Amino acid sequence: MFNFFVKDKKEKCDNVSFDETKDIPKHIAVIMDGNGRWAQRKLLPRIAGHKEGMNNVKVITKHASRLGVKVLTLYAFSTENWKRPTDEVNFLMKLPVDFFDVFVPELIKENVRVNVMGYKEFLPEHTQRAVENAINQTKDNTGMILNFALNYGSRAEILTAVNELVDLAKEGSITDEVDEELFSSHLMTASLGKELQNPDLLIRTSGEERISNFLLWQIAYSELFFSDVYWPDFSTDHLEEAIATFQLRTRRFGGLKEKTEGVK
Repeated sequence: MFNFFVKDKKEKCDNVSFDETKDIPKHIAVIMDGNGRWAQRKLLPRIAGHKEGMNNVKVITKHASRLGVKVLTLYAFSTENWKRPTDEVNFLMKLPVDFFDVFVPELIKENVRVNVMGYKEFLPEHTQRAVENAINQTKDNTGMILNFALNYGSRAEILTAVNELVDLAKEGSITDEVDEELFSSHLMTASLGKELQNPDLLIRTSGEERISNFLLWQIAYSELFFSDVYWPDFSTDHLEEAIATFQLRTRRFGGLKEKTEGVK
């Protein structure tokens, strides 16, 4: 049985089983961490870990779709990842080309639609083409949305939204106060729709316990799950364990559940 966090990082559960008849998170977001360390432990170059990690995306995507997840958002490349060595960045920019070339036919078969959010205009042309082709080829699929965060950073996303709203205010298009709904409509997750734009469950692999500039606005009330497993080794069983912990939690969104009989 895998170790995982329930309410607090010090509180562990050893005997929690996944039940596919219970509540399945509609939107799962994943920080796919640990590819490089996975490779180094095997005395392989870091890029070997990224390749194996992308192969694992295929496995987890199919399983999430078959479980009934509506959106799977994967943190593939952050706005800060450009700081990595040039050879590693170049490899990461080529990965979507190879990935979509092989995987799109399977996604079509699985009825999965590809979406990509982030500052795509700053990606290399070959990466942009691969992304747009995958989006176009799967646009008629009606099942799960496989949402890649590619060249994405949450602080940049929030600043972009703020500046868009400032421009609209200057034009006179906004006359009332900006509320949460209006602000959310200018974030990169807006295309997912109101019901699905905020993750129910956020998973981070590799044992790190931080958010790393990912969906800072959207995860205000997400359930968090931290796994010690490196992403290439994160299996379908691990995914089910994460969902099992989600099923145990009581989501109150800052309020209270109905009072227990006899309790005031």
